[in-house]
Amino acid sequence: MISQKRNWQLLMPLVLPAVMSFSLRAAEPGKIPGIGPLGEVVRIRGDFQFTEGPAQDSDGILYFTDIPAERIYRLGRDGRTSVFLEPSGHANGLMFDAAGKLIACQMDGRLVAMDAAAKQITPLAEEYDGRRFNAPNDLVIDRAGGVYFTDPRFRAPEPWPQGVEAVYYRAADGRVARLIDDVPTPNGVILSPDEKTLYVIPSMQQEMLACEVRSPGILGPKRIFCRLAQPDDAQPGRGGGGDGLSIDTAGNLYITSALGIQVFNPEGELLGIIAIPEKPANVTFGGPDRRTLYVTARTSLYAVKTQAVGHVFPGVVPLP
Repeated sequence: MISQKRNWQLLMPLVLPAVMSFSLRAAEPGKIPGIGPLGEVVRIRGDFQFTEGPAQDSDGILYFTDIPAERIYRLGRDGRTSVFLEPSGHANGLMFDAAGKLIACQMDGRLVAMDAAAKQITPLAEEYDGRRFNAPNDLVIDRAGGVYFTDPRFRAPEPWPQGVEAVYYRAADGRVARLIDDVPTPNGVILSPDEKTLYVIPSMQQEMLACEVRSPGILGPKRIFCRLAQPDDAQPGRGGGGDGLSIDTAGNLYITSALGIQVFNPEGELLGIIAIPEKPANVTFGGPDRRTLYVTARTSLYAVKTQAVGHVFPGVVPLP
């Protein structure tokens, strides 16, 4: 096994030398021009149940969830992990808003805001049309302060409280609108850097979707953005879908899948695949220069350096 300390220092220059971590070499995926990966995939920690929702704040602290354990963890700039919140309401997707609040999709049926210092939780959306949400999954925050979030079937009670799986928009004034209700298992969701396109990542189909954003919370018709590459053993007619995703400053999408992180350019062309030792669930850019991909993958949290720079959404400013 190669030097643990050397790999970790390459990923996080601010990490203390005493940090204990180890690296695992992913299958050789080949480098994607202009993107990477640069170096090896490093496992930061590996004793979780099911990790999700990575999001970095303006101080360089990474937050991520362990859904079955009902915990939100923090990865400090010293490389050490600690429990931030327990119980978490089975929190899944996370993102910081412009006020520095941690916005979370709780699969127990709510969209909430968390004060990271006081750990106070404020509900943002708990129901639609008089019924609780199924199990909010992932989210993205726009410049207007609105939140697009998905509400699929995963961990939802039976029968589904909403009766359909959907994508919603919670406006800054608190109003909630249902935008999409005809896509099976909508999961990951993100905006393009110019916020003119909303990407929706279903988990049970090969086709990934995109919609024109005509104004905050107002979408044009859906279109197929791309089709994910499939494992050799995929069942005919049952294309494996995506899960979470991130986006860089050039508008390239990084979609987690059974094959790893599939990277597509804004035209929907597959640029390459970054292999991860475990099946990844979600991914975000972080680190001091936003050139580190943090990957939540089943029992572990991984990191890998890239040449690409992650897009910064309005809630988080770049580190100095």
